[in-house]
Amino acid sequence: MASPESLVGVDVSAQCLDVSRERAGEVKAAQFANCAAGHRQLGRWLTKGGGQARVVLEATGTYSVDVVLALHAHKRVAVMVANPRAVKQFRDACLQRAHTDASSADILRRFAQRMEFVPWTPPSAGALELRALARRLTTLVTLQTEERQRLHAARATRQTPVAVLRDFRTHLRQLAEHVQRLTAQALALIAATPELQRARTHLLSVKGIGDTSVIYLLGELATLAPGLDVRQWVASAGLDPRPIRSGTSVHPPVHISKMGNVYLRRALYMPALVAQRWNPVVRAYAQKLLAKGKPKLVVVVAVMRKLLHAIYGMLKTDTDFRPEKFYVTPQTA
Repeated sequence: MASPESLVGVDVSAQCLDVSRERAGEVKAAQFANCAAGHRQLGRWLTKGGGQARVVLEATGTYSVDVVLALHAHKRVAVMVANPRAVKQFRDACLQRAHTDASSADILRRFAQRMEFVPWTPPSAGALELRALARRLTTLVTLQTEERQRLHAARATRQTPVAVLRDFRTHLRQLAEHVQRLTAQALALIAATPELQRARTHLLSVKGIGDTSVIYLLGELATLAPGLDVRQWVASAGLDPRPIRSGTSVHPPVHISKMGNVYLRRALYMPALVAQRWNPVVRAYAQKLLAKGKPKLVVVVAVMRKLLHAIYGMLKTDTDFRPEKFYVTPQTA
C-alpha cells in the first residue's frame, strides 16, 4: 500500500528550517539546519517510507534558494514558492496572532492544504546569476545616491572636517568602480548566453531602454516561470489594478496591487520615464492619458505596464519593438 502524501510548510531563516508536516491526519514539527546537510536530512524525513510530499515555502530571497533547489531535485517532492503577501493575508484570514518560526511553518502547511498548489520551476543557472548581479547593482546604485546626498549635506557646513569629505569622495569612487565591474560582468554573462543575448537585442530596440535597464529587466524576467501569460507577468510585477468597490458609496481610486516583484517594478520605472520623453509613440500614449486628466504618476505606471506588455510580446515572438503594436497614434490610424 502506497504511503499517503505529506503536506508540508517550511519556514526559512538564515540558520534554520522550521517544518510542519501533515501525513494521514497526523501533524509533526521538526527543525533542520539551513545548509546542504540539513537539506538532505529534510528530503529523507519528508519521504521516509517511500511517501511523497508537497512543500510550500515563502519567497525569502537568498536564504531559500538552495533549499528550494534541493527539494525540487528530489524525485518524490513537489515544491511551491508562495508570494509572501498572499501568505500574510492567509495568516490574517486564519486569525493567527502568534508569529513565530514554528507558527509560520504551520500556516504554510495549511496554505498548502487549502490553496491551489502551483509547482515551482527552477530558472537556469545563468538566469539566477544574472539576477544576483542585477540586485547587487541595485544595492550599490542606491548606496551611491545615499552617499552623494550625505556628501552634499556635509559640504553645507564649514564644520565638516576635510578628512570626512575626502572619505566620502573615496567611497564614491570605490562604489563607481564596483558598479562598473559588475555591469561588465553582467553584460558578459548576457553575451555568453544566446537566449539572454537575443532578449537583450530585442529590448535595446525600444528607444528608452539601454544596457543598464536591460540588466535589471532580464535579471528579473529571466527567472519568471515559463508558460506565464502577459497578465501573470503584470501581476508578478505588482502592476495589476486593485479596484475597491462596496455598495454605492465606497469607490476609492484604483491603485496597483504592489503584490509582486519590487525589483521588476523598479527596473521598469526608469525606462518608462525615458521612453515617455524620447520615444515618440510612448510619448503620444502618455500625452493622451495626461489629456484625460490622469495624474503624472498614474501615467508613468500605465506606461510601465504597457512597456511590460510590449516586452512580453517581443520576447515571446522573438521580434524587435514594433511601435504600431504599442500604440496607434491618430496620425497613423
